Amino acid sequence: MITLTLPLPPTINHAYGHRRNGTKFIRPALLKFRKAVADIVAEAGHRPLAGRLSLFVAVHPATRARQDLDNRSKTLQDALTHAGVWLDDEQIDDLHLVRREVIKGGRVRVVITELGDAQ
Repeated sequence: MITLTLPLPPTINHAYGHRRNGTKFIRPALLKFRKAVADIVAEAGHRPLAGRLSLFVAVHPATRARQDLDNRSKTLQDALTHAGVWLDDEQIDDLHLVRREVIKGGRVRVVITELGDAQ
């Protein structure tokens, strides 16, 4: 089991932009988030998980503003992939997202569990 406390991920709506020529680019907020996650994961020193996984995410928004909870999930999963927590987010068979109390600046608490063969 791996438990991490991470900054609040940018929503998928604010993670990517498109140039006039149609190419897609990663916005600075997502790059900053990915680096922060990579630093936290490196400090924790976990090896990449290779099996099937369960991911529990408690989202602590920065404000009480209305927001779609699942819009943060993909940027979070991709950042965890880039940080080497697992080989690919395709490994996630069980995903739980919950909204928790507002915390200044926002954050997410992540619990990753390897699923047994019976799953």
